[in-house]
Order: sequence, then structure tokens, then C-alpha cells
Amino acid sequence: MACAELSVPVSTLSGVTATISGADGQAAPDGPERVRVPLLDAGATTRCRRRVHLDHDPAAASEPRALPDPAIEQRRADAREHRRQIGEVLASAQGQAWRAVPEGGGASERARITGELVAAGAAVIGDAVLPVDPAGRRGSAELLVRVPGGGYVPVIVVRHRITDPGSGAWTTPLAAPFPNQARADEERKVRSQPRDLLRLAHLARMLAAAGWGPSPDVVGAERGGVVGLDADVVVWHDLREAHWPGERSTFAEYDERFADRLAVALAAATGQEPLAEPSRVLECRRCSWWPTCEQRLTEERDVSLVVRGDTAGALREIGVHTVDDLAALDPTSEPPVPIPGMPFADAVALARGWRRGLAVARRVEAVPVYRADVEVDVDMESFGESGAYLWGAELSYPGGMRPGDEAEGYRGFATWDPVPTQDEGRSFGEFWQWLSGIRAEAAASGRTFAAYCYNEQAENRWLLSSARRFAGMPGVPPLADVEEFIAAEWWVDLFAVVNEWFLCAQGKGLKKIAPVAGFSWRDPEAGGENSMRWYRDAVGMDGEPPDAAQRERLLGYNTDDVRATRTLREWMCSPAIREVPLASDL
Repeated sequence: MACAELSVPVSTLSGVTATISGADGQAAPDGPERVRVPLLDAGATTRCRRRVHLDHDPAAASEPRALPDPAIEQRRADAREHRRQIGEVLASAQGQAWRAVPEGGGASERARITGELVAAGAAVIGDAVLPVDPAGRRGSAELLVRVPGGGYVPVIVVRHRITDPGSGAWTTPLAAPFPNQARADEERKVRSQPRDLLRLAHLARMLAAAGWGPSPDVVGAERGGVVGLDADVVVWHDLREAHWPGERSTFAEYDERFADRLAVALAAATGQEPLAEPSRVLECRRCSWWPTCEQRLTEERDVSLVVRGDTAGALREIGVHTVDDLAALDPTSEPPVPIPGMPFADAVALARGWRRGLAVARRVEAVPVYRADVEVDVDMESFGESGAYLWGAELSYPGGMRPGDEAEGYRGFATWDPVPTQDEGRSFGEFWQWLSGIRAEAAASGRTFAAYCYNEQAENRWLLSSARRFAGMPGVPPLADVEEFIAAEWWVDLFAVVNEWFLCAQGKGLKKIAPVAGFSWRDPEAGGENSMRWYRDAVGMDGEPPDAAQRERLLGYNTDDVRATRTLREWMCSPAIREVPLASDL
């Protein structure tokens, strides 16, 4: 836990009462009230409030936590390497105008060196560490860029995509990262990344507190820049523009969030009444504190175990605190609070199903699933934002095989060159040609055809992206053909089927639902996060020779994914589905 001994009026800390003391630990009768103010980084503004509490509560040190996630650690290492590569590009492009803070040493020493470079008027400062802000902020910026008229604006380097095809983003070339030179880009539109905007606002506030920020009337003073995964441009954001609900600026959104998180952290650090209690949200899936929160939520049978987020909070406000409270309500009555995304009766049924330990319940007697004579299950594997390296397909003939038909079973179309790579276009083209051939053969023989995936968002994204990126390569279809394919009724998203016709008390992911249908993955470590580690080894991304065993492991994992969707579909259409309770009977 990082704290600083700072003079801060207690009235500014969102009503939290802090322990006030002098240097000798006794009550200080004169002078400013002094409290130990937690230091927060920009990430606190997007973290769960309970996580902020636990991060700063000394009493939580002995509470259970999840083991470090190797996938998260690897992403951090990848991000560090990405930043290093960007630094090399800028150092080469800027020459004597580039100055970087040396690695090593404590934060205070690196902040001192950053201050010296600022005082010297360096045009671009890399790996900058900002001085601790008396308001409770700490942070660093991959780049500080000096604007005409004096002062610096922040530029951050991230390892995700920050633009989409389109127009309207304000950009500069990577080699010239200066906001006053930004122009409207005719090829890119901004991809919404709230976390990036809030980090830029955090750094801008720190620059202002240090006296390093530009005068408000300087061109570019209101901007912050982001370098993304493609690393070809800097995208500039106006932090005063109304990007947020209620026509609020990024600065306004950030200031409110930061004040709230600071109050939560201060209450935790000083042993006051907690300002944040546990509640299950999406962030819980990857939070190291989840074992602690899960234990308490389960003991209390908290209502957030079946309805999340704002809905759980609204229910608590009217006295519905537990799953049992929700299960006891009349599902035919008017909902006591708005429940976005589901009928009130479904929320009650979920609570009743959870009490019985049910994973799923049916909404209808017979589940409607689009079926065909010739069926193909599809699953794509990608390495983050870098590319889709494997298209897997499972071919089956529910209508019966005919002479000349290809054999049933799995095919994998892969590239083992580290993505992004042009060879990705080769593997995609081969997959598309094979799939198109199966579809054409079915049509020529008078048979129906269908293709299936689980949660089409990922597959559709990479189908469209691959058609754009590799246009003209052998087998790669025109974009219009892909758009026609994904719009067809025979391209079936089984996640949408599950979402529409089942209530799922324990989640809707394929790894949650397929076991109910009797399917199990052969690899006990099967999962998207683990597959990222396997892929690194499979292609020798970390300097080691490519690992053939990990390639086979990935192919086996992908094989099981497509067979899981096939098993799920066949189960939904079988008499076994009647063993699943009806939601109306719960």
C-alpha cells in the first residue's frame, strides 16, 4: 500500500473522517490537519470500488487471493516490449530532441531526473515518472511531449487497437508526436477505449500539479495522445470534449471517479467504515481478490450471485439482499426495480435455479435450433489483437453421407509464423475455400447447409478483418462475400440460441454450458488465457525454438471447442433436453 504524509483538508475527502495527528502521533492542536493519503494510479478509476478498498485495507493482508495469472503477467511483459520498441522508433526519429529517463532506481529518483529534463526543455521525454501529487496521485507516462509555448502533454503506449477503419480520428505520424500538428484522419475513426482516456486525464492532472502542464490557451494543451498496437500513428484526444454520458468531458468523468476512489481508499487505510462492499461484477473473473469476495458473497447468499452490477445494487436498496429474497418474489408481479436485459420473471427463476444448484433451465418445451443436412462447426483462435492464427472446422452429415462426400471430422487451417504475418492470409484463404467448397457441394446435391460458432462476435470480426487485410491473396474472398455469409440464416450463433432459450445460473460461456450437455475437454488446462501461453511456445515467440508439442496441444484444444458446439447443438435437439427443468416450473 502506497501512502504519502500530506497536508489535506479533511473536508475535501468526500466526507471521510480520517485520523488526524501531529508528527509525534499526538493530536495536532495547530496547523493544517494531516492525514495519510493513499496514492492511487490511474487504474483505480476503472477498478471495482471493493478492489480499491481491499488494496488499501491493512486488515485484508491475510485474506485469500488468487495465484498470479500467467496470462496476465505475459500480457504485461508483451506491453513492456511494445513500449520498448516504440521508444526505439522515437529515439531514432527524434534524434537529439529525444531524452529518456534511465531504467532502474526508485520512483522518486526517476521523477527527479524527469524534472531535470523538463527544466531543460526536452522536446520528447521517454519513460517519464511524475512527482507525487499532493491530491493523492502517482503515475508515469511513456512519453511527455512539449508543446509550443511551453509545458507538456502526456502520450501513452498501449497494446490494443485504438482505431477502426473510417474517418475522423485526429492523428499525427508516430515519428512526429506533437498535438499541434494533428490532422483529421480520413482512414481511421477512434475506437472507444475509456481506460485510455481516464489515464490521460490522470496524467494531465499530475502535470498541472507539478507545474509541468501547458497554459490552457496553448494549442494542444487540452489533448493527450495514445499509440496503439499498430504503432503507426498517435491518436489525439481532446480531454475537454463530451465523450461520456450526460455530455460530460473526460476531465469531469475522471475527477468524479478519482474523488470517489480516493475516499474509498482513505476509509480503508484509516480503518473507517467501508465505503465499498463486495458485489459480483464482470471484473471479478480476473481479480486476484475474487476468492475473498466470493467466500463472503456465498456465505451471505448475496443477490449479485445471480444478477450483477447496478441491478444488484438497486435490489439491495429495496431490501432484496440475498438470492433467497429474490427467489421469494412473485415472478408475475411488476418488477420492484428496473432489470435491464432480462424479464423480471427470469431473474426470479435464476435465483430459484441457483438455490437448487442448477446450471441451466429451459424457457420452452422444445428448443428451436437451425439444422441442416450438412453442418460445419467453426472456431477461430487468435493471439490477442495480433491476428487469427487458426481456423478450425468440424464437418458432419446429419442428413447422411453420400458417395464422394469428404470424410466427417476436424480440419485445422493454421499458420505457425508469429502473427501478424502475411501467412495468416494464406491459412484464412485455405479455410474459406474449403468452407465454400463444402457449401457448394451441398447445394449442388440438393442438400441444406449450416455453419455454427459460439459467440459470433469474435469469428465475424476476424472474418471481416481477414478479408480486408489480405484482399487479393489466393482464396481470400471479397469483403461482400463475407458480409453475405455472416448475414445468412445458416450462419448460426449457438451462444444466441442459449441466451434466448435458456436461463443460465452459472454463466453462459461454452466451458459452462457444454458440460451440461455431457461434453468435457480433454486438456484439463483448456481455456483462452492458457492458449495464449501455448501459442507463444508453439511459434517460438520468446526466442526459444518453436515447440511442436504445443502446436498439437492448440490443435487439440481447437478440436474440442468445435466438437463442444456440435455436442451442444445435438443435445438441444435430443430427448435429453427434457431432463432440463423448465424455468416456469422453478
